[in-house]
Amino acid sequence: MTSPAERQTRSYLMELFERRGFSPRHFLGQNFLIDVNLVDYVVEKADLTPEDLVLEVGSGTGGMTTFLSEEAGHVISVEIDPNMFELASEVTATRDNVTLLNTDALRNKNNFSKTVTDVIDAKLAENPGYRLKLVANLPYSIATPLISNMVASDYDWKRMVVTIQLELGLRMEAGPGSSNYGALSVWLQSQCNVKVIKKVSPKVFWPRPKVFSAIVRLEPAPTKAKKIKNRPFFQDFVRRLFHQRRKLMRSVLAGMYRKELNKNDVDLMMGQLELDPKTRAEELPVEVLVQLCNRVYAAVMATRSL
Repeated sequence: MTSPAERQTRSYLMELFERRGFSPRHFLGQNFLIDVNLVDYVVEKADLTPEDLVLEVGSGTGGMTTFLSEEAGHVISVEIDPNMFELASEVTATRDNVTLLNTDALRNKNNFSKTVTDVIDAKLAENPGYRLKLVANLPYSIATPLISNMVASDYDWKRMVVTIQLELGLRMEAGPGSSNYGALSVWLQSQCNVKVIKKVSPKVFWPRPKVFSAIVRLEPAPTKAKKIKNRPFFQDFVRRLFHQRRKLMRSVLAGMYRKELNKNDVDLMMGQLELDPKTRAEELPVEVLVQLCNRVYAAVMATRSL
């Protein structure tokens, strides 16, 4: 029998949507992957086993969901659109290892929705050996907060394989000196190994997006992550630092923490790391920014405790 993902051609989807009386919603980022080989590729790169609990965000018509359920122990698939949720429910109805949620995956840009975390927590409690993975063709509009939130969470996640906008993928893996290098690059690379593993043409989606996409793989790097003294402070640090990425680091830091640090304090910390006073944030490697943040954090905390 042909699987739902293998049926998900352009003509099949157009006929399906016409029959149901609705159309893809652009504002929800509904661009459906119609190349079954790429669906298979994503699932293959996720390296799924029955020991894996998969979080998929953007169920769509349920095509990739069925592929994931054939390999993983359990799939939690989240779909905000009631029309898509209905279609996905129909094609996964006989699959006992799929939980579909008709909700927004995010409560806000910094947090998963409670509905989603409650289900993840329940499944992990039922099966303590499960390895959590995020595998999805992500709606462009939520890709950044979703990936960032997974990294920021306390979940012991093992891998992410996601289809996202190519520009975002390049930002995620960019190095210092690149125009793509920014707060997201630093935040992810300080705790993960990030790699764009395939560039994807708009032709493999329906409706076609106006930009290229990328399949990106992220894996946790606990040795790197342990070097960060306080992750919430570090996340705020890099966001604020790169908001003024082209200004001199000395002035930016003194302005960010004007109540706790003066320019002499900043000069001392930068000197300890042998950084030129004219250095800009966009020029510094991730590991140096982690070291600098740790020193700033210690100095700020010491001042606030007085």
